[in-house]
Formats: sequence, C-alpha cells, structure tokens
Amino acid sequence: MTKIKATKMQGLGNDFVIADFKEYKKANMTMEDFAIKVCDRHFGMGADGLIIPNLTPENSSCDIGWYFYNSDGTIAEMCGNGIRCFAKYIYDKKIIQKKSFKVETKAGIIEPEIIDEENIKVKMSIPTLEPKKIPYNSKTILNNKIKVQDKEYNINAISMGNPHCVIITEEQDGEKLLELAKKYGSEIETHELFPKKTNVEFISIKNKSEINLRVWERGCGITLACGTGACASVVACILNNLTESKVKVNLAKGALNIEWNGSMENPNHHVFMTGPANYSYFANIIL
Repeated sequence: MTKIKATKMQGLGNDFVIADFKEYKKANMTMEDFAIKVCDRHFGMGADGLIIPNLTPENSSCDIGWYFYNSDGTIAEMCGNGIRCFAKYIYDKKIIQKKSFKVETKAGIIEPEIIDEENIKVKMSIPTLEPKKIPYNSKTILNNKIKVQDKEYNINAISMGNPHCVIITEEQDGEKLLELAKKYGSEIETHELFPKKTNVEFISIKNKSEINLRVWERGCGITLACGTGACASVVACILNNLTESKVKVNLAKGALNIEWNGSMENPNHHVFMTGPANYSYFANIIL
C-alpha cells in the first residue's frame, strides 16, 4: 500500500488534484494513468483535472512549469481555473516566493499574479484566430453554421492555447444554457470541424459588460467553470461587437472578470483573467 500526499483545490467549482512530482513518482505509473485514477469521483479524490508542478521548465525565462491532465488522462494545453489554483499552491508552499511569475505551459508562457488571499490575476495568451492554429477545418471562424441533432448553430472558433467553440444564444437562464451544453456538447466536441476536439461554450449576453456561460469541456464533459472558455467567450463577443473590453462572466458558481483590448484588425493583445482559487482539502491517496 502506497500513500501519496495530494491537495484538492477548486476555482469556481472547477476542481483539481495537485501533487508534487516526488509524490507522483511513488505511484509508479504513467501520468495519464495517474490522472485517471486520482480524478475518478468514486475511487479517487475526484476532480476535473490533475496538476503536477514541473520545477525544471525547458524555457529558461520561466520560473516554473506544470504538467496538466484532464480527468480522462488526456493532456490539456491550458486551463484557466487550473492555473489560478496552481499559482496559489506554489506561492503558498513557497516554491515560488514572488507574487508575479512566469509558468511554462503547452499554450506558451502564462503569467499569474497573486492579488490577495483568494484572487489571482492571470496574463493569459494572445487568442489565436488562425484556423490552422486553432485547429479548425474552416476559414470562417465567426458565425459559421453547423448542424447538430435537431439544431443549427452559429459557432465562433477561437483558441486560448486550447480550442474553443463559442455559441451565442438568446437563452438567459443558466439552467437552460446548461441543458444545451449537456445535450449538444459531446457532439460538438468531436465534430469534424475540430480535428483535436474542442471545448464548447453556450453563452448569452446580459449587457455590454456581462455575459452568462455554461461549458462542456474537452476531456471532462460538463464542468462548473472554464477559465479559458470565459476568455474565448469574451473574445468572441468583442469580435462580434456585442460587449465592451471588460466583461464579467457569470458561471455556475461564481464569476470571472475578463479583459481584452484586441479586435479583428488588431488581435495581438493578451487576455487578462481575474478570479478566485481555493483549497478544498489535503489528503493521502491510497494506491
């Protein structure tokens, strides 16, 4: 019997198991298998994803890196809620002793900043609007029509280091948005337009500075929040001239504040995300 120390954290209900690399090594299994095991909600700690700090990033300009896996064992290029939890974890453990630092991810260099005991502001990546880089099998990234089951939707394809399909609806009720995500999310995730699958966001516009969002995450299914999804959704809204540059994004269990000063003509601006990260509990995983 092997005991592995791990921490459970969540950002707006999007939850993660975080284990130091030396603890993970005790498991004597691949990270993919370890992710599947610890994220199982019946036989593990239960989580949307696994995070393992990487103390030796390849990029010398970075202070630290991470390994991030979805609950199904697949690698995710980036996770907005995960990076806030990660930032709080490594700062509180004094692995990094400054409040602003650079993290090497598969989506590039991400820069979190500890604002206070609960909130973290993150300089996310510049959104990718080039179809091949999303990746996306169409030249039309805004309001491209697809048919799924009994519906035809206009979709907006954007990458925040990971692919997103943003669908703007007239439905204001969060539960109705959730029903749409549950009904159509899986089919859109695996649609032929997205060769590496996609996250799927159903959103509605409350006003020029506030939107509602529910999400189907690639590799996880329904989650309570998605940080990169909130970023991609705000970018889609701005590109469609539906919101201003600063937007409050209402998720199932709270809100994120997203800012982007870009446009279709000048998209080369980083997205900034501010929101909470909290501990759930500390535990020993028994293997």
